[in-house]
Amino acid sequence: MRPSGISDAEWQTRLDLAACYRLIAHYRMTDLIYTHVSARIPGEHEAILINPYGLMFHEIRASDLLRVDLFGNPVQETNAPINRAGFFIHSAVHEARPDLACVIHTHTTAGIAVSAQQAGLLMLSQHAVRFHDCLSYHAYLGIADDDAERKRLAHDLGDNLVMLLRNHGILACGRSIPEAFIEMHYLERACQAQVAAMAGGTPLHVLSDEVAAETVRGFDLVRKRRMTPDGRTFTLEWAALTRMLDQADASWRD
Repeated sequence: MRPSGISDAEWQTRLDLAACYRLIAHYRMTDLIYTHVSARIPGEHEAILINPYGLMFHEIRASDLLRVDLFGNPVQETNAPINRAGFFIHSAVHEARPDLACVIHTHTTAGIAVSAQQAGLLMLSQHAVRFHDCLSYHAYLGIADDDAERKRLAHDLGDNLVMLLRNHGILACGRSIPEAFIEMHYLERACQAQVAAMAGGTPLHVLSDEVAAETVRGFDLVRKRRMTPDGRTFTLEWAALTRMLDQADASWRD
């Protein structure tokens, strides 16, 4: 049941964000209570929703999510802790990219492995080709929380939706929560495929730039055809994913 004082737009964002947390848990992309998914509240440029620090992702409900500003400061009275250090990367992206509704950051084994490889993501699979010429890289300089690092993160992401954080993990963003999750899902699968292919110990067949570029154009056409008037994409996938969550445990809607 929706708590009082929450607008329709904010409640829908809370539902989508809670679903995204549950999906990250379902697809085994969590790292205990660390990493985050954050979402901008529509119509409120500096109001961001984030998880309370300490909950496992499979526990998160729509009503649990906390409102914070762009720097991770709570904008409502709460006794729940907020991991401001963990929110740092999200904060930098939300500040620099007002066009983005959602930011996801993960520390998966495959994501860290590929981010640590000198060549980065190779065009070894259709999933990888999806990110041809639109994947950013950010060098690891240790744990930082200063203005210089904020600017560096924003600069390295540029206009892209996805970025490999060298020796650290994956960042995926979206103009909607469904889009951010789908980008994360396929980038994670691309990394898994690369690690598995390299483990085979035989020469790899890397797709040419020409094939990759043509495939990306096809992906973009499909995306544009399926975009709804409000800018949401991947609605078919999202409907299927939330049905799956409801069949297992619908408490994310609370």
